[in-house]
Amino acid sequence: MKSHLLSWGRHRLELGRHTCVMGVVNVTPDSFSDGGHYLDPAAAIAHGEQMAAEGVGIIDIGGESTRPFSDPITPEEEMERVVPVIESLAARIRQPISIDTMKAAVARRALAAGASMINDISAMTYDPEMAEVARAWDVPVVLMHMQGTPKTMQARPVYSDVTAEIGAYLLAAADRLQAAGVKRRRIILDPGIGFGKTFTHNLLLLKRLQALTQMGYPLLVGTSRKSFIRHLVKGDRQSDLHPEHPLVETGTQATVTAAILAGVQIIRVHDVANTMATVKVIDAIRNAEG
Repeated sequence: MKSHLLSWGRHRLELGRHTCVMGVVNVTPDSFSDGGHYLDPAAAIAHGEQMAAEGVGIIDIGGESTRPFSDPITPEEEMERVVPVIESLAARIRQPISIDTMKAAVARRALAAGASMINDISAMTYDPEMAEVARAWDVPVVLMHMQGTPKTMQARPVYSDVTAEIGAYLLAAADRLQAAGVKRRRIILDPGIGFGKTFTHNLLLLKRLQALTQMGYPLLVGTSRKSFIRHLVKGDRQSDLHPEHPLVETGTQATVTAAILAGVQIIRVHDVANTMATVKVIDAIRNAEG
């Protein structure tokens, strides 16, 4: 297992022997997984505090839905949703808070409010100012692969070799960011499961994750409640299962296990309590000696 140390400000994450869990707080009315549950700041803050108590390593806060075919919102609306939650949580918990955004203005305001990481699903290609924000604030950044935009990504994604192409894209994104002045030790890569990938692409990525974990950067994977899991576990049911259905969570934990065994260091999920249990068991198996 490749180990990585993320140390910045008052935060320190030792990645490798123990898997880090990133918990998702969607401050949105229309997220595919839990849309509307945490749009109220008080509910979002309480949810973040609960995740912190459950042992989460990072809390990822987003104010714009990135579900397939979703429309973008303005930076002002996004900031209005996330900033009060970040300000309150940063004063109450010790875990680092990540801002999930593609917009430099939102990232700046979130970092000023107490966030200490940036999670950009566009790998900092959507907003040309984002790399400078990352350099100036000197915080860890997650660069994710996505084919197209949330509006278009599931229209007709095509690859000749999905794992190789995504690996090359991510390495190029990391090189581009370092050329802009961001330190290599601040960069985390994410293959973007479900973002511009078909059902088969997602399965192949999970099967071949080890190739991506050997690229020299920490790898983050988010499979939680994705449609390919719902499709697999619904069996002969006539309609799709709700993302929060217990069977979907069971399927999510199966993908979490596969990712950890492939060497992934950070797992991004909605259900922290269940994932912490999975992580403890799989990490214990991986680390067993004798």
